Amino acid sequence: MEWATLVATLGGGLIAIAGTVLADRLRTRQEHRRSLQARRRDVYTEFIAAAGAAHTELRRLAQSGAGSTDLEEATRLALTDARIYEVRERLFLDASARIAGAGQTMFECLRALRRTVATGAGISTPAFHDVYHPYLDAVWAYREAVRNELEGHALTPTDFGWSAWDGRERCPHCVQQQTGTEPAQR
Repeated sequence: MEWATLVATLGGGLIAIAGTVLADRLRTRQEHRRSLQARRRDVYTEFIAAAGAAHTELRRLAQSGAGSTDLEEATRLALTDARIYEVRERLFLDASARIAGAGQTMFECLRALRRTVATGAGISTPAFHDVYHPYLDAVWAYREAVRNELEGHALTPTDFGWSAWDGRERCPHCVQQQTGTEPAQR
């Protein structure tokens, strides 16, 4: 009987230790997942905000025109001052492959917009709209991918009463182009 008590005590102790180790390991994994999720949410938001700041400045430059401004330098500064390059590197470190890809596509479209504005294309010129609407489409594709990853469901254009993300149907310039009336070019 004494052996049975000893074996039962040792067995119970081993089970308790194994349970504690397993619970600790599961808790550590869960904390790591939560930490990664929080870092991702932060960098995803920071990236879209940096792109938005650069976009706003590029639109301002396209609206105001060259004037006395060196557009090449001003458009480069728009991206640099918005910290898009720095945040993009953080995105590549923490993002899932799908979000990093959507972010890179958005970044490339933003750079195309920068190059177009640097040539002097005004906000109402066809050259501007040829790169602006693909950029808007890429921004929404990025948002859609982020929401799908973080929330499990993404928005669709129909949630806003739109047919597409690119904004052409809501753009006065593009609508006028389609109806055949030419807007005044800047």
